[in-house]
Amino acid sequence: SHLEEKTQWEHPKSGKRKRVAGGLPYGWEQETDENGQVYFVDHINKRTTYLDPRLAFTVEDNPAKPTTRQKYDGNSTAMEILQGLDLSGKVVIITGANSGIGFETAKSLALHGAHVILACRNTSRGTDAVQRILAEWHKAKVEAMTLDLASLQSVQHFAEAFKSKNVPLHILICNAAVFGPPWCLTENGLESTFQVNHLGHFYLVQLLEDVLRQSSPARVVMVSSESHRFTEIKDSTGKLDFSLLSPSKKEYWAMLAYNRSKLCNILFSNELNRRLSPHGVTSNSVHPGNMIYSSIHRNWWVYTLLFTLARPFTKSM
Repeated sequence: SHLEEKTQWEHPKSGKRKRVAGGLPYGWEQETDENGQVYFVDHINKRTTYLDPRLAFTVEDNPAKPTTRQKYDGNSTAMEILQGLDLSGKVVIITGANSGIGFETAKSLALHGAHVILACRNTSRGTDAVQRILAEWHKAKVEAMTLDLASLQSVQHFAEAFKSKNVPLHILICNAAVFGPPWCLTENGLESTFQVNHLGHFYLVQLLEDVLRQSSPARVVMVSSESHRFTEIKDSTGKLDFSLLSPSKKEYWAMLAYNRSKLCNILFSNELNRRLSPHGVTSNSVHPGNMIYSSIHRNWWVYTLLFTLARPFTKSM
């Protein structure tokens, strides 16, 4: 309909009416030629067309609002969930964003307009991840900053460097984690799994809390795991046992250490939400899924073997 400037049609058999809605897919821009005709440019695949690409994402006219369970399931991708959202002006920090779930999250948010900061321990890998995102969309606002959660000094330096940018912070995704490493202590004298998975993130949120409040509405997302259900951090009297959080080498078991750190993530997220939600900052913990193949198993060959055997049945990145 040229008068209403929208596309709409009725199915000849079902009678259902469809229409184009939402913004253009990522990487697309609308332009006008010298004759005044509107055309569309796909910057990713380097092509132009006079056909509205949103025709691939039509919606029903006046559809019944689906529930969350109907909209998204285990087959949904981040790009599908974000389809139609414009995140321009939003600033996001994602820890461990150079690979795996963190990278896919960073890429998806950046391709929908957000300014994404990849907080990575390895600077060169972080820079490479930024280039991979820019290769998909040259206008993406992405940058890498150094953050080593195994060093509380590095966490402090990262927070100071971010604050010096004088930008808001709308989303902080605490994604980085280690799984199954041999026992070792960080430079701060704490067991590495506990510090990297939980305490480093805990400290990071504390340092950036004032920026989150000033940027409200804002949110914190803690990437935890269902494995938190298979452990405990209390002693026989029901009190918190600090020796379980950062165990000695004799008491260390990699899987238990991981489970405990993930339980700490959830307890922290719940309390953080209780304290900050009245100030416009929400916090949620999330289980990313059992059947996702990532590189988190790289620290021990046994886990690598198990993940390799399970790979045909897992969801790839």
